[in-house]
Amino acid sequence: MLRWIRQQLGFDPPHQSETRTIYVANRFPQHGHYIPQRFADNRIISSKYTIWNFVPKNLFEQFRRIANFYFLIIFLVQLMIDTPTSPVTSGLPLFFVITVTAIKQGYEDWLRHKADNEVNGAPVFVVRSGSLVQTRSKNIRVGDIVRVAKDETFPADLVLLSSDRVDGTCHITTASLDGETNLKTHFSVPETSVCQSVSQLEALQAVVECQQPEPDLYRFVGRITVTQHGEEIVRPLGPENLLLRGARLKNTKEIFGVAVYTGMESKMALNYKCKSQKRSAVEKSMNTFLIIYLVILLFEAILSTILKYTWQAEEKWNEPFYNQKTEQERNSSPILKFISDFLAFLVLYNFIIPISLYVTVEMQKFLGSFFIGWDLDLYHEETDQKAQVNTSDLNEELGQVEYVFTDKTGTLTENEMQFRECSINGIKYREVNGKLVPEGMTDDSPDGSAAHLMGEELLFLKAVSLCHTVQISYDQPDCLIAGGDPFSQANGFSSNMEYYASSPDEKALVEAAKRIGVAFTGSSGETMEIKTFGKFEKYKLLHVLEFDADRRRMSVILQNPSGGQVLFTKGAESAILPFTTSGEIEKTRLHVDEFALKGLRTLVVACRHFSPEEYINVDRCLTAARTALQQREERLREAFDYIEKDLHLLGATGVEDKLQDKVQETIEALRLAGIKVWVLTGDKHETAVSVSLSCGHFHRTMNILELLQQRSDNECAEQLRRLARRIKEDHVIQHGLVVDGASLSLALREHEKLFMEVCKNCSAVLCCRMAPLQKAKVVRLLKTSPEKPITLAIGDGANDVSMIQEAHVGIGIMGKEGRQAVRNSDYAIARFRFLAKLLLVHGHFYYIRIATLVQYFFYKNVCFITPQFLYQFFCLFSQQTLYDSVYLTLYNICFTSLPILVYSLFEQLVHPHVLQSKPGLYRDISKNSLLSFRTFLYWTLLGFCHAFVFFFGSYILMGEDTTLMGNGQMFGNWTFGTLVFTVMVITVTLKLALETHFWTWMNHFVTWGSIAFYFIFSLFYGGIIWPFLHTQDMYFVFVQLLSSGSAWFAIIIIVITCLFPDVVKKVLYRHLQPTSTQKSQSLPASQAQALSCVESMCCYQHGQSGCSRLARLLEQMTGQCKASANNCQASSRSNRAWSDTENLYSNDRSILTLSPIEATHC
Repeated sequence: MLRWIRQQLGFDPPHQSETRTIYVANRFPQHGHYIPQRFADNRIISSKYTIWNFVPKNLFEQFRRIANFYFLIIFLVQLMIDTPTSPVTSGLPLFFVITVTAIKQGYEDWLRHKADNEVNGAPVFVVRSGSLVQTRSKNIRVGDIVRVAKDETFPADLVLLSSDRVDGTCHITTASLDGETNLKTHFSVPETSVCQSVSQLEALQAVVECQQPEPDLYRFVGRITVTQHGEEIVRPLGPENLLLRGARLKNTKEIFGVAVYTGMESKMALNYKCKSQKRSAVEKSMNTFLIIYLVILLFEAILSTILKYTWQAEEKWNEPFYNQKTEQERNSSPILKFISDFLAFLVLYNFIIPISLYVTVEMQKFLGSFFIGWDLDLYHEETDQKAQVNTSDLNEELGQVEYVFTDKTGTLTENEMQFRECSINGIKYREVNGKLVPEGMTDDSPDGSAAHLMGEELLFLKAVSLCHTVQISYDQPDCLIAGGDPFSQANGFSSNMEYYASSPDEKALVEAAKRIGVAFTGSSGETMEIKTFGKFEKYKLLHVLEFDADRRRMSVILQNPSGGQVLFTKGAESAILPFTTSGEIEKTRLHVDEFALKGLRTLVVACRHFSPEEYINVDRCLTAARTALQQREERLREAFDYIEKDLHLLGATGVEDKLQDKVQETIEALRLAGIKVWVLTGDKHETAVSVSLSCGHFHRTMNILELLQQRSDNECAEQLRRLARRIKEDHVIQHGLVVDGASLSLALREHEKLFMEVCKNCSAVLCCRMAPLQKAKVVRLLKTSPEKPITLAIGDGANDVSMIQEAHVGIGIMGKEGRQAVRNSDYAIARFRFLAKLLLVHGHFYYIRIATLVQYFFYKNVCFITPQFLYQFFCLFSQQTLYDSVYLTLYNICFTSLPILVYSLFEQLVHPHVLQSKPGLYRDISKNSLLSFRTFLYWTLLGFCHAFVFFFGSYILMGEDTTLMGNGQMFGNWTFGTLVFTVMVITVTLKLALETHFWTWMNHFVTWGSIAFYFIFSLFYGGIIWPFLHTQDMYFVFVQLLSSGSAWFAIIIIVITCLFPDVVKKVLYRHLQPTSTQKSQSLPASQAQALSCVESMCCYQHGQSGCSRLARLLEQMTGQCKASANNCQASSRSNRAWSDTENLYSNDRSILTLSPIEATHC
């Protein structure tokens, strides 16, 4: 029982040795004293808490927060010493905050438990006691034989025992693990592949020995010992025998596998990354402000303590006749008395630290995050995907982004490849209606492509159809029956055949070859079949030389129908052309560059024919390298280099990756918002530049600087200096920088500062040939630079995960490369174009809401506690409280909490359409401007000023004459405190009303409702004698106060005195120094788009009129912009700072296209 409890609390993980021994079907040896190893069960646990540890663990995490811990200390001080206020005043708000936060975190964890239970409760079939038994996924044990059917995911890491295929192979996809969508073939050992029935598997005697679990998806070392007829047969096991949890079975009716790693020991679970806790700039500012207020609190407490003892130095005040000290008080230690008094003052003033700030911020973030998911503008109808929020802690950070790092393929583009052009034997071809047509010719061949595709052209198409790792899927599940002809279904091109490939490029090329007439129709074991213009040809697959990132090419060695051996290879031009010795090399090189300039993705295709003697050497070399136990990778690399040489160049292909909708407009809007966009891609330089130009990342008039193919530190440094000089000399031209992965490595190694200087002076940066970790390094470089800019990374593939996790805000695109980027991101959207609204509208709203929330909380707490401090000067620092303890407790919880929460959920400073059509407004809130020290100081001083008016306004009314009633009845100190409190509640609520620009029925309800609730509560609280209260200080106080006409007069006068200067300031600033945001507030939403277009075209930096004919026409249509210098001067103040010599781009999509309009024509 004790061990079970320790395991539940996470203190007692199971003991592990270096290897594990698994008895298939859990048939343990009957002889000897065998003690089975203990393995984890098959439950997946992504939740944070259990029923047992929720309370202690959650409390520990909450009290790590400085404000919560501070209030806990205050509460304990109130319990231990005699303080002026009840412990309830600190304990109740603390309990409220802790409870609300615990409920929120408990609910989120309950959702995780619910998701876990769905996975763990999924039905699975296992072989037990000679039959197939259905059970739950969580009940699978290590050693169980599991049956998985087509299109099901594997419930644990399984070693493949057999499949419905004769050869014991199966096809799987691992898109959910590594983002790869291709079909991968996995194998079983010959001794178990024959066990295709439950009875055969039950009779199987086998033992699997393997390494303990590790996170590496591509590494598995083990062996299986099969006992047949009393003889033990040992076979090695590798990654090709292991079926990983989370992968999906494809093209195979069913498989049987033995579970080797289960639950949290599966490779998928070991790859769960604990995402580092990202903290927003607002949260950091909030903590800084808390520390400042803590200093103010300590100052007030120390000052009050010192003044108390200074005052008591006079004999008459030390021991007045009405408050004689006891003997014990006279003899107590002065130091202890000083500490006790200091702590008492600390307790008295402690409400200056707003404890409910944290819980309000958390509720605002949690509830506010739903608006992103509910936004129909972020919903993609074609794929039925809505925006997704994975963390609500960074909502306001969306309004502070300064750099966007984006992947290209699948993020800016659709990741849907279409074959466009090819070069064969030095001649360019394009595809027209399923035929290859040479450049400059029309499609006039009556009988298709066969008439002119002979020799080299046909060999090129065969190479494209055979050199790949494409798999074929059929709609009918039983098309590949055991022992049947694997090609029978494909004969005649049945429409239900679908290609699966590791990359969209490969799929596009094979599909293009099929359309032209050379179709890949399937592979089985060592045989590949193609159909060439109706004629079937079978090739024997001898070897596959797999693609790797260093070689950047892949090859196959085949035996053709005539018996000869041939190698087909394809890859990047830099990986193929240096090894070619024949063919039209120079013409093909030119064509490849032309394709790249058009934005096409290029691949070069070559071949090599072997003589029988050459092939014997090649086969021997490859076999020796593949079976080597030591240095296998190095020997394989040498073998590949030996084989892939003396190539004959066949040609090159150009495949287009279509741009997503409105990418150009989105990038332009981000640029107008002051956000710099960097594109980080693995594509080659020419392709990446071409796509950057087509998507508007680079302008045609932009000066493109290059840092490419640098081979040494000195060479790289010299080039960087040249670029820096060039930028300084050209003041007017916008610059774009292109850098490749190799040069970037050199630049980051020794010359970070120089590289950053060049980058920051460039409007756009393009990094090509980038490895995934290099992407993360670039993001970290910007993130940690002295300016500490806020970064955002957006991508769609597993290779973008490191970049997404490194940036301040990570956004995943729900694309075609698996879900890994989405799972590791903070937010997920379906298309790149949604980024504009996410930042310019949602980011803007979230930031102004939470910035006002934080400032307002500090303001209202200064208003609350400063009168308490001032009151001590009038009560000889006797620690007498100004407010009743119930008011102290409920001020932040009930009387002033709801208006600011509703404000922080619904406030809209400017209409959303205006924000989208005028991206420049985003600059108004950049660099945390609304939470600058100056703004913080304004709100704090405003709080102190209002507090002085509350206190001294009430004092003027009651200080000399406390007879506020006509009958001469006198009022006391509780009436004075209640008057101050009443004025304060009304003023701080109305102050928020003045700050509100977007009124909903909810705002009205909570604003006026809060004031009404305060009055009703006070009448109820003071109008009844409550039996459970020790003292009834407030009995009838509030009723008597409200029955005085002079008290009502004082409340009205004090509230007006506080708020009137605010109103005057707002009016004057709005008319004399309006910001671009304030100008936009008066703009009708329907006219926002048209006007922004006119402004962006006709207003220059120096304020002169420059409206073109089109602009004038638009002015007449909208009636909004007068072509006068004055108007342009006004517009130039609203962040329309364009140089006369720059191209002007409109960000309005409904009226103008994005073609540049020359300023000289205006």
